[in-house]
Amino acid sequence: MTVHFVGAGPGAADLLTLRAAAMLAAADVVLYPGTYLDAEVLSHCRPDARLVDTQALDLDAMVATMVEAHAEGLDVVRLASGDPSVYSAVAEQTRRLDVAGVPWDVTPGVASYAAAAAVVGRELTVPLVAQSVVITRAQARSTAMPDTESLAAFAATRATLAVHLAITRVREVMAEVVASYGEDCPVVVVYRASQPEQVVLHGTVADIADQVEAAGLRQAAVILVGRALARDGGESYLYSADRARD
Repeated sequence: MTVHFVGAGPGAADLLTLRAAAMLAAADVVLYPGTYLDAEVLSHCRPDARLVDTQALDLDAMVATMVEAHAEGLDVVRLASGDPSVYSAVAEQTRRLDVAGVPWDVTPGVASYAAAAAVVGRELTVPLVAQSVVITRAQARSTAMPDTESLAAFAATRATLAVHLAITRVREVMAEVVASYGEDCPVVVVYRASQPEQVVLHGTVADIADQVEAAGLRQAAVILVGRALARDGGESYLYSADRARD
């Protein structure tokens, strides 16, 4: 049997991939992040599947559950919010599974920053404005950030920022990026994108912290920062009528 790391998407039950839904329907054991996941996603599971909420488990306990299920000959799905390639702890879990001799694979999902951009109808890479997206996070009660990955350094590129795990430090985040983006730069905050509790805030570097604090947002939100959010800019050469197409 194999442990499947599956992207659960941003939370909506109908934003899973077809492959993810099929894996959930076949799984004997499903580990899921209850803090971030809308319970409706679990409707894809079999009624007799063993469901394990990981929000109260440490890494070793989670991996032990997977290893034990594998030893019993059971199929295991480990759901990760959004896409497993970002902030999913897949690296440390799979290292432990390798040591235990347990096979595993990964199924991608809709990233939460992509869902947030979709909610507000924004492209994050607008020609002549921003052609890069920086996916990063802030540090509070979390693993230390590398010295070379400060928000101020990323902001200096003036790319579009997608800042995760930072909603409780939004005022500090804005203080770090204001020098590069300016106080009038558009900012969008999306809480629980695609879920029933979704909240969307539109503002600027100058005022978004006040809005977040007034709304009482404390987790599960993505902060998008950048001039691309205004939708002003150039047009893609790829689709230009002047480009030769022979």
